[in-house]
Amino acid sequence: MLRSPSRFVRNWLTAAAVGSLLVGCGSSSEGSANDKARPAAKTEVTVEPIKASTELTDTNGVKVSLEKKPERIVCLFALCDDILTELGIVPTATNSAVLAHPDFLGEEKAKEVDIIPGGFIAPEVEAILSHKPDLVIGLGDTHGKLAPALKGATTFWAMQPETWQDSVGYLRDTAALTGRTAQGEKAERAFRVKLAEAEKTPSDRTALIIYGSDENFGVATPEGDVAASLFPKIADYPWKSRGVEGSYSLEEILAKDVDVLFVETLSFGDAEGKLSEKLAANPLWSKIPAVKNGDVHEVNSEVWAKGRGTRSLGIVLDEATAALR
Repeated sequence: MLRSPSRFVRNWLTAAAVGSLLVGCGSSSEGSANDKARPAAKTEVTVEPIKASTELTDTNGVKVSLEKKPERIVCLFALCDDILTELGIVPTATNSAVLAHPDFLGEEKAKEVDIIPGGFIAPEVEAILSHKPDLVIGLGDTHGKLAPALKGATTFWAMQPETWQDSVGYLRDTAALTGRTAQGEKAERAFRVKLAEAEKTPSDRTALIIYGSDENFGVATPEGDVAASLFPKIADYPWKSRGVEGSYSLEEILAKDVDVLFVETLSFGDAEGKLSEKLAANPLWSKIPAVKNGDVHEVNSEVWAKGRGTRSLGIVLDEATAALR
């Protein structure tokens, strides 16, 4: 029996892959933290104005205070790169590969952005500070441990996105801090319009997003995976979080008659090959309707698993709705 890893393991899987590899600003949201993933409410396309400020309480209640508008920003995870790209800002340095995507900076321009050594899990503090950043943005449960080492030299902002509403909130927060309010409103509106349009004609097909590097795959659920949080609005997505210890077996997936499969292959070191190809060795895999009908889609994990921002999610929506037709 093949079982998928817990949500904690997904964070570790993504971290390892990359390593080897408003309240304060008028943020709008659809529902509380407990029901953010439920599709009942239609997406609101009206965007509240964003007010520029160097002090705010972010979408998850973290207080951020800067002496001035930040000009040199170091990104330690891809949501930061996504947001800055939406705002027309190039990060001073990053450790994400998402900028090389053609809908971001593209390969050539991305090469001009310095890479922070040490990988996703342990970026080097000395390298970060060598760029004299006004602001360093990282993933809270991974990079929070860096805060003491950065204190006094720069401002560290720990983000912790779990749903698309969180990502929109962080976009608004960053737009306020950088003074790119018009760009932030434009990006939020474009994403909301795209999501609202997609949910007008949801597919009745059953969809599933899985991730991993080998047979120990994981299932992305709407409660803690930003890309997956879109899916209850556009398809039949019967996958719920089972907490830290939860997992789905391939037998359970087979029982759900999945029509369309999206596969995020996470690379580890010298490991090669697509996750879907590795799972093909299991006889149960070929019995899944999506596999039998050729509806398995290997997607760009830099965008689907790591991007998390409105630009990445717009790409996810485009690719998912096309596959679900």
